[in-house]
Amino acid sequence: MMKKSIVPIAFFLFTVVFFFRPFFLNNNLPIPSDTIVGLYHPFRDLYAKDYPNGIPYKNFLITDPVRQQYPWRSLAITQEKQGMLPLWNPYNFAGTPLLANFQTAAFYPFNFLFFLLPFSFAWSLFILLQPILGGIFLYLYLRHLKLSSLPALLGSICFAFSGFSIAWLEWGVIGHVVLWLPMLLLSLDKIVDKTKSKNYLLWCCLFLFSLIAAFFAGHLQLFSYVSLIAVAHFFAKWWLSGKRKKTLFTFLFLLFCFGLITALQWYPTLQFILQSARDVDQIPFQTAGWFVPWQHLIQFIAPDFFGNPTTLNYWGVWNYGELVGYVGIFPLILAFFALGYRRDKQTLFIGLLFVLSLIFALPTFLAFLPYQFHIPFLSTSQPTRLLVVTDFALAILAALGLDYFLRSQQKKKMLWPLAGIGLLFLLLWGYVLVGNKMVSLISPENISVAKRNLFFPTVVFAFTSLGIILAIFIKQKKAQFVILCLLLMLTALDLLRFADKFTPFTNKEYLFPSTKSITYLQQQPGQFRIMTTDSKILPPNFSIMYRLQSLDGYDPLYVRRYGELMAAMERNKPDISPPFGFNRIITPHNTKSRLIDLLGVRYVVSLSEISSPKFEKVFTEGQVTVYKNKQAFPRAFFVEKIHAVSDKQQAINALFDSKIDLLSTAIVEDWEGPTNFGKGVATITDYTDNEITVTTNTEKQAFLVLMDAYYPTWHAKVCFQGNSECQELKIYRTNYNFRGIIIPAGKHTVLFYNSLL
Repeated sequence: MMKKSIVPIAFFLFTVVFFFRPFFLNNNLPIPSDTIVGLYHPFRDLYAKDYPNGIPYKNFLITDPVRQQYPWRSLAITQEKQGMLPLWNPYNFAGTPLLANFQTAAFYPFNFLFFLLPFSFAWSLFILLQPILGGIFLYLYLRHLKLSSLPALLGSICFAFSGFSIAWLEWGVIGHVVLWLPMLLLSLDKIVDKTKSKNYLLWCCLFLFSLIAAFFAGHLQLFSYVSLIAVAHFFAKWWLSGKRKKTLFTFLFLLFCFGLITALQWYPTLQFILQSARDVDQIPFQTAGWFVPWQHLIQFIAPDFFGNPTTLNYWGVWNYGELVGYVGIFPLILAFFALGYRRDKQTLFIGLLFVLSLIFALPTFLAFLPYQFHIPFLSTSQPTRLLVVTDFALAILAALGLDYFLRSQQKKKMLWPLAGIGLLFLLLWGYVLVGNKMVSLISPENISVAKRNLFFPTVVFAFTSLGIILAIFIKQKKAQFVILCLLLMLTALDLLRFADKFTPFTNKEYLFPSTKSITYLQQQPGQFRIMTTDSKILPPNFSIMYRLQSLDGYDPLYVRRYGELMAAMERNKPDISPPFGFNRIITPHNTKSRLIDLLGVRYVVSLSEISSPKFEKVFTEGQVTVYKNKQAFPRAFFVEKIHAVSDKQQAINALFDSKIDLLSTAIVEDWEGPTNFGKGVATITDYTDNEITVTTNTEKQAFLVLMDAYYPTWHAKVCFQGNSECQELKIYRTNYNFRGIIIPAGKHTVLFYNSLL
């Protein structure tokens, strides 16, 4: 089989390399770094002389890779290189879990690339591996199903360059979860069919490794789809193969090993989810675009019917990337051909996946149920991501359809799905040319976009139709094979065109460049935080790349207490009621609140003048001005009084009580000790991501406040000077979401340290 596979695999690899030619030929990176310098200050100011309106960027829609995945992975790898577990991110949300943030993917096996190569180059290879491994794994699985090379190659190309795969390519985490699915199915087949499977133990290990890798790849929702499909596939095969108990016990044992090995990730993630605002800071499921709108099924035959974000003419519902599931015209016809006429268990299983994925992705009665009944996890997961299952199923069905066409004596049946797709094209053309004039549902401008973007798919359909008709009526096998190869090449070119249009490859100099204002902030001594007055400045998570600590953050998971505090600060009143209105992105801009002083915000970056006397202008770069907050609190300080409260509402009320001096009084929950303490001096002598050392000097027992986020994995101990004795201390929830500890009299060293538990 391997000899016969050399040519199709070589063609597949050539297709992938051709798509990545900007990387190989020009050293451009598969990451949207052009949005950094094109959308945000102070980076726009850096290039303002040559580009006064900002550097042109290709796709404004995909900023998340530079706002989330790249910074998180960079921080995690940096900590791992220093010999630490990547537990904590002190640069956003006033401190937040890092390892527990699932998308950090701190333990993914292919992270070895980042240890061996420069980070940006390793990232490029990391993105490149998604279509390569996903396509090759599916090719091997389809060949295992006894399909010939041509159908297997078609399925691989469809899977690697499907609408979903391309839309999410540069995120990294999503593609690296899904690429393991065909390998899971292949290894499970080998495990179930033990009598015909050589190297049984090797296949068990391969299944376990693939499942672990898919889990560690970094996207919990997509992993849930992958694992559910794998489990369903196993039980279907096991039931039909005689229900051998040993096979079932082997499978359950492998799942047990998986749970044990991955506890390093799922336990802190579960803990984080329970502490987070995930259940309250969500878009309502009734919002347009939460499900795939019915009309967007058009994108399966004309992906840009509603426009495209790269041409700035998208007029469809919400987010193009969430709704596009295009796999090509020829594969779609073949998929429906297989569904209509092929009768075997594999087609039935994959067809069921296809149907179920659409039922729960579209706004159907069944799809609403998890949200109406608030089923945990499901009710916070956006169902449009089910298009990954749809596209995976369509890729396999296309391969099964082509295989059936090659073997079938009734090739004319292909004319029915061909006619069905043709009718859809006729209806679309009829509407954009005539129908909208009679029933005006779309503006003339949008009709023009739809008409223009319907032309190319129609041409592809026309050539595909011609090829299929020739393949049906020409009896010579070699001629048929040549025509089908040409249709495969047409599909590859069509999908490459789609992928090229959507995917940016950018100049490596644009990837988090240094600017004068950022350098100024980096050079300032001590521990402090920054904030901005505008979302166009240094957006959330960028600060990670410059090791600047900020109040903002962008993460599907953030500590609920912190979200409540920021909501109250933005509302300028002690109102912590949900919803907070952040939708995963916390960007506080209220410089008038006294809470920014408490939080240690020493510098504010603004595009406009700040007239408050407590702010001093200290640096300017282009349109950006840096202001120093002269009233910012130190990060660690002693207080003389405790204001005890019994719940969080009392705590937030106290924070907004102007009669309480927050520099001398700490607001502590569930406090039963004394309310008066002695004075002292606290100095942070060492500050790393997972450890903070504070030297203290007090005449009597004192209460130390550390304005870093409270979280149960943080611990504290005091070490007495002059001996090696250290004593564990209780950390009290202080000032709503921060830390406070009681320090005995004398000179001591206090260590705050983070742990897995």
